[in-house]
Amino acid sequence: MKRILILHTGGTISMSQDSDGAVRPDKKNPLLAAGQELRLPADIELIVEDFSNLPSPHITVEIMFQIKERIKQAKKENIDSVVITHGTDTLEETAYFLDITIGDLLPIILTGAMRSINELGSDGLYNFECAIRVAASESAIGKGVVVVMNDEVHSARYVTKTHTTNVATFRTPTLGPIGLVTKSKILFKQELPKITRYDIDSFAALIPIVKVFAGMQGDFFRLLDQGITVDGMVVEALGAGNLPPQTLPAFYHLLDKGLPIVLVSRCFNGIAEPVYDYHGGGVELAQHGVIFCNGINSQKARIKLLIALNARLSKTELKRFLEE
Repeated sequence: MKRILILHTGGTISMSQDSDGAVRPDKKNPLLAAGQELRLPADIELIVEDFSNLPSPHITVEIMFQIKERIKQAKKENIDSVVITHGTDTLEETAYFLDITIGDLLPIILTGAMRSINELGSDGLYNFECAIRVAASESAIGKGVVVVMNDEVHSARYVTKTHTTNVATFRTPTLGPIGLVTKSKILFKQELPKITRYDIDSFAALIPIVKVFAGMQGDFFRLLDQGITVDGMVVEALGAGNLPPQTLPAFYHLLDKGLPIVLVSRCFNGIAEPVYDYHGGGVELAQHGVIFCNGINSQKARIKLLIALNARLSKTELKRFLEE
């Protein structure tokens, strides 16, 4: 008998649409009464908790931390796996936070919906059922945290929301899903390399994300030099990882002061790496101490830097972890 903990946190999957087309949270989560409608294996036991009822823009790192702690307690209660229903706007950040803190503890599956429970073509119940099926599968063990949506299984490390309303919004750029949910089985097609994890006990850090654009000046970086205190920064750079030359004096001054700056690409596919050797190119940036964070987007790089800072890593350890 598989014991699966269900943590409902809110989001569109637990909302309803009114007669005017507005979507809002219900007073009571409709998924709490969904068990009898699902077609599930007989050898599982669902333990259901209404953890919160929040739209995903209301999710904070503090709430991610609370979810992490609840899952750790669930492990002590002999829970075999966990399914989390979550709003899609920040689902990938919660999934990534869990993956690089406790993702090897037990199978953790996140799911959500793009259409509320009473909309035509609602995808919530189906995604919920698929997530439970993945959680019940022996093949989910050791896969880290995954996101199950639209018949696909994606690794929390790389999946991202790519469309504002389409039910096929969750995609893994470059690599694709690691598995599929078929009518009769769960198929995993990719194995991910092992990663370093840090189970942090605090989550305090101010880390802005800065998106680079053509003709950008160094104004924002100079602002940080005038009394605004931050603990680190993530920069969405151009192409493979390059900056306009006008930004560099202020940017390098922050690096010289010891601020950890993590660089990702603003491109949807590919990785950031120090390839171009010109003023503002990636080669020069790497020489000045910029940390290239390969294969993840800016919001996940921010989560990773947050964890690194709260794990109190040395400068060398922090760089190795972020470049992993």
